[in-house]
Amino acid sequence: MVRRIEKDRSRFRQIVRKNIRKDLRKYITHTEMIGRRGKDLVSIPMPQIELPRFKFGSKNTGGVGQGEGDIGTPIGAGQPEAGSGEAGNMPGQHILEVDINLEELAEILGEELELPNIQPKGKKNIVTKSDRYTGISQVGPKSLRHFKRTYREALKRQLIIGDYDPKNPVIVPIKADERFRTWKEVLKPESNAVIFYMMDVSGSMGEQQKAIVRIESFWIDLWLRSQYKGIETRYIIHDYEAREVDQHRFYHTRESGGTRISSAYELFHKIIMDEYGTSDWNIYGFHFSDGDNWGDMDNSKCIRLLRGEILSYCNLFCYGQVASAWGSGDFLHVLNENIVDMQNFVMSQIDSKDDIFDSIKTFLGKGK
Repeated sequence: MVRRIEKDRSRFRQIVRKNIRKDLRKYITHTEMIGRRGKDLVSIPMPQIELPRFKFGSKNTGGVGQGEGDIGTPIGAGQPEAGSGEAGNMPGQHILEVDINLEELAEILGEELELPNIQPKGKKNIVTKSDRYTGISQVGPKSLRHFKRTYREALKRQLIIGDYDPKNPVIVPIKADERFRTWKEVLKPESNAVIFYMMDVSGSMGEQQKAIVRIESFWIDLWLRSQYKGIETRYIIHDYEAREVDQHRFYHTRESGGTRISSAYELFHKIIMDEYGTSDWNIYGFHFSDGDNWGDMDNSKCIRLLRGEILSYCNLFCYGQVASAWGSGDFLHVLNENIVDMQNFVMSQIDSKDDIFDSIKTFLGKGK
C-alpha cells in the first residue's frame, strides 16, 4: 500500500512538473505567487489535476452508442451556451495550489531557460551548516519517525510475546517500538556570493515598474541561490542620492525627486571595497531603472565607474530598463554605445511583464 502511494505521489509530481514547465512563462508573470512563498516552498496555482479514469455515462440518453443511430445523430449532448439554462448542481473546475520546493522550481527554471550552471570563484570565507542523518534513536520528533524501523520493532515484539497472527497480520506499533532518525551538523566551506539589487525610485518609476522589478528579482534570486550556499543579498535604492535599505523598503519606497544613477554605482562600489574581498567573493549587480538620468555629465560618470571599477570584479552586472511613460529611456542607449563590449555586462529592455521571461534568460544565460 505504501509503495503504491509513493508511486502515485511520484506520478503526481511528474504531472505537476510538466505543467509548470509548459506554462512557466505565464507563472513567471504572477505577482501573487511570490506572496505564497514560504521558507523552502512556494505555492503555485494551477487547474485541478486529475489522473485519467473511466466514468460511466448517463443511460438512455440517445445518440450513437445508445441503441440504433442514424446519420447526423450527434455523438454528445454538447455544451450549453453561457448564461443559458437553470442553475447547475455540479461542481466547476477548481484551482489547486501545489506546494513545490524552491530547489525544484529553480531546476525547472534552469531547464526551461537552458541556463548554464555557474562556475564560482573563492571557497574560503563562508562555512555553511548542513544536516546529515547518521543513525537511529528511540526518541525524537514525530516528523523524523522511521517507518520501517518502527514497523520492524513492532513485528519483533509481537512475535516474541506470541501476539502475531499470520492469518490476520495486523502490526500495531506502541510507543516503545518507535524509532527516529538522528542527525549531526556538517560544516562545509562554500562559495561566497553577494547579490546587489539596485532600483531607481524617483517619481518616474511607478507601481507597475516596481512590480516588474519585484517579479524578475524573485526569479533571479531563486536561480542564484540554487547555485550557491551562504549567499548574501543587499538592496540599494536611488533617486538623486542612493542609500542602502532592507527588502521591504526596497519594494515599497517611492520618491518624487530627480535621478542620478551614479549615486547608486558609487555606493555599490564603496560597499564592495569596504566589506568584500573581490578575489574570493562572487559579486552580482542588478540595476533596474526607466532610463532617466541627470544629464550627460552623470552618464559619463556612470561609464567611468562601470568600466574602470565595477566590471573589473563583478561576475556579472546587469541593467534592466523598465519602460515608463514618464522616463526618457536614454540610459540604455548610453550603455549600448559604451559598455556593450564588456563580457560580464548584460542589459535588457523590459516593456511589460511579458518580457520578464526573456530578460531573465538574457541576464543569466552566460553562466557567469
